[in-house]
Amino acid sequence: MPTYLYKNIETGEVYELTQSMRDDAYTTHPETGVAIKRILARPGIAFKGSGFYVNDSRKSEGGGESKSKGGE
Repeated sequence: MPTYLYKNIETGEVYELTQSMRDDAYTTHPETGVAIKRILARPGIAFKGSGFYVNDSRKSEGGGESKSKGGE
């Protein structure tokens, strides 16, 4: 099951709570009953390898075909 970030409205403390994707967002902490709201977090994605940079997909500056197409 996915983990979501929730923030305590009064204190600003951040919690990680696990719940089903089909469940509605919590409005109160399931254990303490304090008011909380779901916050968005950045996903942990790292793009590595060729093909992820602008210069990997540009044509060569010679105006002709790129080297990887097999043309001589």
